[in-house]
Amino acid sequence: MPKIFPHLWFQNQAEEAMEFYMSVFKDSKVLSSTSLPDPELSVVRFELAKLPVVALNANSHVPYNEAFSFLVETQDQAETDYYWNALTAGGGKEQPCGWLTDKFGVYWQVTPTALLRLITDPDREKAGRVLQAMYRMKKIVIADLEAAYAG
Repeated sequence: MPKIFPHLWFQNQAEEAMEFYMSVFKDSKVLSSTSLPDPELSVVRFELAKLPVVALNANSHVPYNEAFSFLVETQDQAETDYYWNALTAGGGKEQPCGWLTDKFGVYWQVTPTALLRLITDPDREKAGRVLQAMYRMKKIVIADLEAAYAG
């Protein structure tokens, strides 16, 4: 079976990014670090919460965009706050609707399971109010979603 995993291309910060991500996701580990014959090229492999990731240093000047992001599904507000604050630390930028970019420009979605549950509620009016509340947020605040749901 083929193995499928994210591959991130950096100018020269692959190792720094790996260390940063591993500091955020405690259940992480380095799998390998390899220098290639070209002194500007190197590859690191690591796991974030059991997700294998490869990062390459290869002088990339192509910016990341919203077409690819990592989604971090959280269980409560404390976990949402932790990942939001950790991933925006050091120069990350808040984006609308629970999205952010980290200091390397990689896009992340920090998404509480409550948001997913509330916007898929069969009561489309309640779900619509939650969606409208989310549109006004950057970091998702579960209490505000629940208030919108309640009307």
